[in-house]
Amino acid sequence: MSLVNIDVTLRDGGYRNGFAFDLDYARTHAKLSVAAGFDWVEIAYRKGSFKQTPDLGLTGRGDDEYIAAIADEVGAGHVGLILHPKNIDGEDIPAMYRAGARLLRVCVPAGDPAAAWDCVRQAKEVGFTVCVNLTRVSQIDAAKVVGLTVAAADAGADVLYLADSNGSLLPAQTAKLTTLCHSVASCAIGLHAHNNLGLAMSNALSAVQAGATWMDSSLLGMGKGPGNLVAEHWIAYLNRLDPDGGYDLGTVLYLADLLGSSVPESAPSLPLPDLVLGHFDLSVESRSSIVHDDHRHAVNLARTLSSGQALAGSAAG
Repeated sequence: MSLVNIDVTLRDGGYRNGFAFDLDYARTHAKLSVAAGFDWVEIAYRKGSFKQTPDLGLTGRGDDEYIAAIADEVGAGHVGLILHPKNIDGEDIPAMYRAGARLLRVCVPAGDPAAAWDCVRQAKEVGFTVCVNLTRVSQIDAAKVVGLTVAAADAGADVLYLADSNGSLLPAQTAKLTTLCHSVASCAIGLHAHNNLGLAMSNALSAVQAGATWMDSSLLGMGKGPGNLVAEHWIAYLNRLDPDGGYDLGTVLYLADLLGSSVPESAPSLPLPDLVLGHFDLSVESRSSIVHDDHRHAVNLARTLSSGQALAGSAAG
């Protein structure tokens, strides 16, 4: 089994600490991550996440100087960034490449993907390995996922990522979507899992069994809400399958301990509102609408929100 692994701790983990990793930690993390066997370290958003917030930390900005510092530490061939097309201008993509990044992930909103395809084409012309992230894929019907996959491949994407942003996919759904995309795309298929329902590992296994060859994970699972696929679990699994596969479990565990002692916000957690969001396939933007001292009431609020979204979707269709 040949897999490409991306460590997304510095980027997705930033949702937990305001993207406020300091440069010394980021350099050390990237160096140990590559030593542990990760192919790529996704070090930052470029100019912020989907919802813009003030005072973004280092790994929420993705400045050229930061990119260059990490590339000097681990080599450009291990440095990746992610972006939302609405946040950048025409100079950002070549600037990132000049600074030392070689992997670029482009987030694609299902409603209006045209700007994303422009980014993909520009990034390929510059020389990037390009991934397309279908964000909140659990809320997109399968036929549209297939159409977006074909469009991504036509634009030149190397990898189509199923991004389970809401942490709502079930393993059977993950397998079905992976199989569908794999059957129509000339590009590779990847999975970005969130762990709202505790299913990130199961979804990762289902995706790989269905043909996915790229996988995201983070140390201690540090990421938005309850986090991502736990890197320590994933690397231990891969190492168990193939002890000579190039993964260093001891280094992964050392890095997990270092993260835990250096960044208090990295402590694993499963906030109950995020479990409810995952259950009802609601995005993190709905979190404030369901928080309640009485969890039974929170579940009822989420059910109402979910029903309203489903009705809106039916009307739009």
